[in-house]
Amino acid sequence: MSETRRVLVIEDDPHIARLLQLHLRNAGYETTLATEGARGVQLLNRGGWDALILDLMLPEIDGLEICRQARTQARYMPIIIVSARSGETERIQGLNLGADDYVTKPFSAPELLARLNALFRRQQAMSDTLKRDAGVLHFSGLSVDPLSRQATQHEQLLDLTPREFDLLYFFARHPGEIFSRLDLLIQVWGYQHEGYEHTVNTHINRLRIKLETDSSQPQLIVTVWGQGYKFLPPGSEG
Repeated sequence: MSETRRVLVIEDDPHIARLLQLHLRNAGYETTLATEGARGVQLLNRGGWDALILDLMLPEIDGLEICRQARTQARYMPIIIVSARSGETERIQGLNLGADDYVTKPFSAPELLARLNALFRRQQAMSDTLKRDAGVLHFSGLSVDPLSRQATQHEQLLDLTPREFDLLYFFARHPGEIFSRLDLLIQVWGYQHEGYEHTVNTHINRLRIKLETDSSQPQLIVTVWGQGYKFLPPGSEG
């Protein structure tokens, strides 16, 4: 890495915190640790972080609230939640609030590091794409602006999380093409392995709720049974 990336870790378990700090520092990341939610928010608000790794069950402030606050900041950064809560509801909550990944305890520190590296690679790839093709994509009633990272529908700004925007922008750049869930994991999330297709399902469902007139009968992001999903621009025919 040409420039040392700064990672904020908010984790109240001393063993896990030290383990994360050791692996991140050995990988060349500058790591700062907070063991309480309130202290984590203080550090977060100082800005300048390149990634956030946080637990959900923290003293004083819940990790979900910290995730929500992180996503209100202007600067985008990958967020990974690590938690003993393994239920689908908690996973969906975390992803809906803007987390890029959700890892359940106990976990492999090298695997978590690999996931973080994958998120950074994807972030860089998206940045390179914007520099190469920075024009606003216009469809009938829908516009996607990669520079401002905003999308509007019928002149109304869509309230999208960073990952939802990435997913919509990817679809908008490939109208009519079919992508499997694994394709989308690789292209949008930067993952190179199976097992997290539920993440795609969650984001597709959330995006449909925000885009579609009737999300139960989608017309823009449609399911191609047995194959995956495709984006049909407004006014086109499938």
